[in-house]
Amino acid sequence: MTAIAIIGAGGRMGQMLVRCIARDPSLKLAAAIDQADHPAQGEDAGAVADIDPVGVAVSPDLAAVALADVIVDFTLATAMPANVEAAVRARKPLVLGTTGLGDKEKAILHDAARTIPVVCAPNMSLGVNLLFAMVKKAAAALAMDYRVEIDETHHVHKKDAPSGTALRLGEIVADARGQDFKGVMVHEPDQSIEGEFNDAEPVLHPADKIVIHSHREGEVIGHHTVTFANEGETLDFTHHAWSREAFAMGALRAARWVVGRQPGLYDMQNVLGL
Repeated sequence: MTAIAIIGAGGRMGQMLVRCIARDPSLKLAAAIDQADHPAQGEDAGAVADIDPVGVAVSPDLAAVALADVIVDFTLATAMPANVEAAVRARKPLVLGTTGLGDKEKAILHDAARTIPVVCAPNMSLGVNLLFAMVKKAAAALAMDYRVEIDETHHVHKKDAPSGTALRLGEIVADARGQDFKGVMVHEPDQSIEGEFNDAEPVLHPADKIVIHSHREGEVIGHHTVTFANEGETLDFTHHAWSREAFAMGALRAARWVVGRQPGLYDMQNVLGL
């Protein structure tokens, strides 16, 4: 049985992880951690997640990760340094689903991976990670003969845009075409992000650009489409996430996989053997 500590247990993803662990006899919840001012503090993590009590109370104590075999962290980029430090101090493997990491946070992660095994991915969904693999093959085969556009839609609460998944898709395309992603990426957010309506005609960017369109609507969990197009045809790769369970199940698969691994920085492609 794999014992898991959840950091961010009171959040939407944390609650979904608690529900998924509770119904899997090969897993157990060892610690449920969230920030000290979270209203769930002191409550049973099962009750917070709308299921039967699981016998583990939500606590602000990061040292509780020592009770687990592996840590799963779905919090904010601002909380990530302290969470990674706690994982390193306890010498516990870490599965990190936090997005919006900057250069500073990425450096912290690389440093931690010298001591502990870390699985980090912008999207833990198994379907999305298969999408990554297919898009890589398509970009390598079609090269610069096709324009590439990435369209992503998420709920209105999402802080970062473009999404981490859209950025990773763009990086994959750029790498396969031998491009510097930062130099060719064009981001076109809609008015739900910008706060202003844009009535201008859509711009047809040159084929050497990778265009990302971002939308924020209602409670959409996550939709991504990668389009390869030229004058003769269009090829679309699309993934729809209908529930956060898709991310939770992927994260828990990564948690099982990473226990016992050597220190290093891994992603879901490693977990899936892709």
